Amino acid sequence: MKNLLFLLLIFTLISCKNNEPELETIQGNAIGTTFTIKYLDNKNVHFDSKIDSLIKAVNKSTSTYIPSSDISRINKGDTTVIIDDIFEEVFIKSERIFNETDGDFDPTIGVLVNAWGFGPGEKIENLDSIKIKELLKFVGFNKVSILDSKIKKLYPEIYFDFNAIAKGYLVDVIGRLFERNNVENYMVEIGGEIRARGKNHHNEYWRIAIENPNFDGSRSFATTIQLQNESIATSGNYRKFRATPDGKKYVHTINTKTGYATESNLLSASVISKSDCADVDGYATAFMAMGLEKTINFLENHQELKAFLIYVDEDGNMKTFSTANLEMETI
Repeated sequence: MKNLLFLLLIFTLISCKNNEPELETIQGNAIGTTFTIKYLDNKNVHFDSKIDSLIKAVNKSTSTYIPSSDISRINKGDTTVIIDDIFEEVFIKSERIFNETDGDFDPTIGVLVNAWGFGPGEKIENLDSIKIKELLKFVGFNKVSILDSKIKKLYPEIYFDFNAIAKGYLVDVIGRLFERNNVENYMVEIGGEIRARGKNHHNEYWRIAIENPNFDGSRSFATTIQLQNESIATSGNYRKFRATPDGKKYVHTINTKTGYATESNLLSASVISKSDCADVDGYATAFMAMGLEKTINFLENHQELKAFLIYVDEDGNMKTFSTANLEMETI
């Protein structure tokens, strides 16, 4: 009897061990950047092909770099495009954030993104104030709408650019894939935008590092945080910019009110929330256009958001600001 009990105990221990979820990792390339996906699984389910299908679907709907995508056809003036659920959700999220940020987040900025040389469209040489004023006529999310599953534009020249939110949205749809398959513990990262749910294989909340804005291309970290069923997105102008021969920098975050792509005192904005990654992606982009003071005022009225900001003070020194509700760890 003792031997039988001993064998049963061994079998029980082995069975429990076999049922323990293992950390699975998927890495690859998508939408012009890299991704890393980690999740705990004890069912040996493979998600690679499903993730690949989601990447293709988001690209087909919202990528301005694919000539045959829905957004490219709409930008070219095709009024027959029936938008899918992906485009509609990104549109609705964009409209809401546009209104909340008083237009500082505006995906109809595409005509100016192209003009400054940061988009797939033709760059305008020697862009001056007169031409910028002309192009601003075609900027404004209040000039577009959805009617009968089609996009209506006040001017045919209006050019959508969802790059500031589509990366976060792809993070969300992959996260939702795991949730539909009852995977409770996962972390999806695409180009630095992250959605995390549950805990990692150490039974701890997923720990994320926030980079310093190093202009020399090196990498170092300002702080680390734990994501407790939250998303994080970071926007920064310290790497993606163009410099003229006289040393003036033009950054990829364009002011939707002025049309200019000039530096502000805010170098990096990381936004954390329990909302979708697409949402914090949009807020982070808006903050780069707002600058430090306006961003801090916005955050005071949006306590659901956490933020870590890196900026330059009046003396040229790099400083940081974090909201009171953000818990950070010392590196």
